[in-house]
Amino acid sequence: MKKKLMLAGFALALGAGYTLTAFSQVKPETMVKQRQAVMTLQGKYMGPLGAMAAGKAPYNADTVALNSAFLDALSRMPWDGFAESTKGVTVKTAALPTIWSEPAKFKTAQDNLQNAVQALVKVSRGGDEATVKAAIGTVGKACGACHQDFREKQN
Repeated sequence: MKKKLMLAGFALALGAGYTLTAFSQVKPETMVKQRQAVMTLQGKYMGPLGAMAAGKAPYNADTVALNSAFLDALSRMPWDGFAESTKGVTVKTAALPTIWSEPAKFKTAQDNLQNAVQALVKVSRGGDEATVKAAIGTVGKACGACHQDFREKQN
């Protein structure tokens, strides 16, 4: 009886694992759309920060803290959407082939963004305005550097 129960449990676990694997395989087109959505949201939350750093909007520490927290989460999200399977998708994408031909450089760019955002989050909790604005500038440079090497130029 124990042996049959154990075998049934093993078969159930194996079947559940197979089902989860099948359901977790996302279409490449969906992955592209998801990464694009994350990048759009990054722009939404970075825009006001960039305006503050450039003196085009009044400095607001609460907005900095909130937007940097959102950016911290968002800066971790898009990278799995750049899977090899998304290279030849029919969805319009600005991703350049260098993403796949220079994966180490692309990974470094991702890490630079995440590190810059994490530094911004830290200084947004009580840092003075000049320090926060400098950190915002570092995030902007990290975004721009990645776009320079890995994103098609937009008109």
